[in-house]
Amino acid sequence: MSCGCKTSGDSAHSCGPKKTANGCESVDTCGNSYKLSVFDWLSNVNNPSSNRCDLVEVRFKNDRKSFYKNVNNIPLHIGSVVTVESSPGHDVGVVSLTGELVKIQIKKKKFPEESILKIYRQANQKDLEVWQEARKKEDGVKLEARKIAHRIGLEMKVTDVEYQGDSSKITFYYTADNRVDFRQLIKEYAGAFRTKIDMKQIGFRQEAAKVGGIGSCGRELCCSTWLTDFRSVNTNVARYQQLSINPQKLAGQCGKLKCCLNYELDSYLDALSHFPSSSTTLDTEKGRAFCIKIDVFKKKMWFAYVDSSMAWYDFDIDLVKKLIAKNKRGEKILPLEDLKQPDIPVQTIDLIQENNMDRFEKKNRGNNNRNRNQNRPNNAGQAQGQQGQGPKKNRSERTERSEKPENPNANSGNQPRPQQKAQPKPQPKAQTEKTDTSSNPETKQPNPNKKNFKKKYPPKKDKNA
Repeated sequence: MSCGCKTSGDSAHSCGPKKTANGCESVDTCGNSYKLSVFDWLSNVNNPSSNRCDLVEVRFKNDRKSFYKNVNNIPLHIGSVVTVESSPGHDVGVVSLTGELVKIQIKKKKFPEESILKIYRQANQKDLEVWQEARKKEDGVKLEARKIAHRIGLEMKVTDVEYQGDSSKITFYYTADNRVDFRQLIKEYAGAFRTKIDMKQIGFRQEAAKVGGIGSCGRELCCSTWLTDFRSVNTNVARYQQLSINPQKLAGQCGKLKCCLNYELDSYLDALSHFPSSSTTLDTEKGRAFCIKIDVFKKKMWFAYVDSSMAWYDFDIDLVKKLIAKNKRGEKILPLEDLKQPDIPVQTIDLIQENNMDRFEKKNRGNNNRNRNQNRPNNAGQAQGQQGQGPKKNRSERTERSEKPENPNANSGNQPRPQQKAQPKPQPKAQTEKTDTSSNPETKQPNPNKKNFKKKYPPKKDKNA
């Protein structure tokens, strides 16, 4: 038996191996951000009254919830799978809330207490098996229902299908722009599915909440996660926020304006209350100017002349209020270009250097390469000049010689610096081989009468010679 904390209809899911009367142990870390989950902030508060609340909130598939009475005093906790009263038959759901908080939810949703049904029992194994089998058939029934509606020619869309817990009723959720005649459709559904048919029309926002998806912000849709009440959104909300009226950007997956446009509306209205009216005009010596743009965050207003509206001039709202006061006294203000103060550029320091694209490149790389190219032939000449010398000297002797200057007056500023000796030019490979052999006494002296061949290797010697 599942605690039901992750999904509303998957009874195979289980949060933990241990179930207690207080509920699942890991219910807080097992997907408890589900839309139908409720945070019981009265769970740690003892009820001062002796009368225990027998009302229970039960959730079903998607966003459907209802309230029931625990008339048999069954020990229930959040996540218990119960069998409840329905018409006809019975239904299977998951307990989402118990205790005194259920009364507050009933008052909030204005649920009629006369229509509260009762809980029969905790769901047994047979109830769960029938419930799971009914859930597996929902996808196939939805596709078949769409085909039947298309064949009849009805302008409607079957969004979702929900089986009752005992498979005695099917509820079809649909969306349509106009009124739909279901007389022929219900006959077709009853003959195809052999059960009771219930049709419920929902709005496009409710459809997006049932289907779900990812919004343009990169997060899951608000209506499918936490948003339960859908407030009306009109184009004035976008105008207050200085947004361009672009239906492709302002519309959500439901085809209506995004619900998130209402989130910051109060902050914008509070900020706009300190602004002059957007229809404000200024009488200047050069002509009349009108407001063409407003920046709520920078608290600036852009003005342009009526005759030439290509040049815009931005002013702070405090200065605009003073200019409006002068016009009310009958005085004309200076031209806009004279009132415009030069903008002081603000130097920003990027501490993290995220926007600096040169941070991956080494500085002065060209100078280092140029110095290396200049020193390369000198080093090569020195290396070739050392090849003709005798065996290498010890490192200690070289350091001692470098520390002892040959000329004691070399460091004085009066003596001119001695000219550097011209470095020997690089010799061909054949000549360097000759010098190497001549400098080494252990090697055999070559025959002076012998001809020098241009080949890489010497010719083979004749044994009879």
